[in-house]
Amino acid sequence: MKPHSRNTTISVCPTLSRMADAGRGIPRELSGAEIEEFLRGQRIARLGCHAGDETYIVPLIYAYEDGVVVAVTTEGRKTAMLRENPRVCVEVDSYDVDGRGSWRSVIAYGTYEELAGDAIEPALSLLRERFARAAGRAAEPREPGENVVVLRITLDEISGRSVER
Repeated sequence: MKPHSRNTTISVCPTLSRMADAGRGIPRELSGAEIEEFLRGQRIARLGCHAGDETYIVPLIYAYEDGVVVAVTTEGRKTAMLRENPRVCVEVDSYDVDGRGSWRSVIAYGTYEELAGDAIEPALSLLRERFARAAGRAAEPREPGENVVVLRITLDEISGRSVER
């Protein structure tokens, strides 16, 4: 195996030079208020579930409010695994929104449940409101299609970190 040689940055490439300088950020813990604001402002999470001998991680479009993640999905591998083991890990992050290599990440653990009956509409309403507001339009009710599962994840352990450069 060939030994790794040190990379150098050439001054004629300002982007690479800026990236090399950006490595100076120091991670810090996010406050509870920062975590709440961040989770409410994002729309895509990664959901980690585990059942049997298999771990599965999938993107999840979600809405967050008061320690609870709600989402809509369809029947399949994910829902089968969640029914077998409702303990999950949720990760939400953003990277380089300032163009300097800054990032934020929140990792949370919680418990999955499928919603039924009267519990479905408040979850769907929260999703509609969040996504309509992000799109700059009014929320419009829609009926869920076939094989749709409305889910709620109650978070019981949450931590967050960020690097601001």
